[in-house]
Amino acid sequence: MEQQEHDIITRMNDKYMKMSKGHKAVAAYISDHYEQAVFMTAAKLGETVGVSESTVVRFASGLGYAGYPEFQKALEEWVRSKLNTVQKMGAKYGKSSQVEILHSVLGSDIEKIQDTIVNLDAVAFEAAVDIILEARMVYLVGVRSCEPLADFLHFYLNMIRGNIVLVKTTSVTEIFEQMIRIDEEDAIIGISFPRYSMRTLKAMEFANDRNAKVITITDSIHSPMNLYSSCNLLARSDMVSIVDSLVAPLSVINALVVALCLKRPREVKKNLDMLEEVWDNYQVYSNDEINFIDEEPMLQYPLK
Repeated sequence: MEQQEHDIITRMNDKYMKMSKGHKAVAAYISDHYEQAVFMTAAKLGETVGVSESTVVRFASGLGYAGYPEFQKALEEWVRSKLNTVQKMGAKYGKSSQVEILHSVLGSDIEKIQDTIVNLDAVAFEAAVDIILEARMVYLVGVRSCEPLADFLHFYLNMIRGNIVLVKTTSVTEIFEQMIRIDEEDAIIGISFPRYSMRTLKAMEFANDRNAKVITITDSIHSPMNLYSSCNLLARSDMVSIVDSLVAPLSVINALVVALCLKRPREVKKNLDMLEEVWDNYQVYSNDEINFIDEEPMLQYPLK
């Protein structure tokens, strides 16, 4: 608990909602570019973010540090702890055989899925399904290691219903440009796990300010992603080594897709029939490919 309280990223997440716009900009940059920020002076950080040096100094003080040097030292310690992950991995698996590593990692992922089953809010899951089906437009945001999850969900949501926007971005500015028309008739799904993305958080804040429905897929009730979300889908995700384990989040996304298909089977069948016709007309797939329409695997999902 003591380590958690002194974690610089945790401090930023805890105080983010009450920060000024300038301080939020500093927090967002540090969260997404900590490798560069750790080497910057207060003046350079302010210049890069677009705020004054004094704003950066006040930001550090607002987090409980005596000044910018103490803040920078805390950031340096946090970055060093992340870089030591490879050493920790060596200590854990260094003398293990390849098969032992396989069993250990798969066993860890099974544990995460079991934990997710116990802790996932069924009411929130049902609400998420309804929100996705009823929204005029659905925006998806996932960056860094969460980008493949957003891509995967986008692929299947696009088969189930139209008007899906996958927000592709390298900056907060680009996020706002792609979401400029979002309003109360729309929904956004923000996917983020440690290290949490401030770009994703800002997208959710923007959507919340526009009265859109906000869904988050994240790891914990303590995640900053819950600040602006009214529907939280929690899936456990711990780092096995230098890699984020996203097995449980992907399982939750799979469950969402299946639930959505079962809610609108006719629309899904129609869309799949249309795709099959296009594939056949334009010879996208050869005749020896599996016929997904005849099999209808998504609509015949076994339920107990």
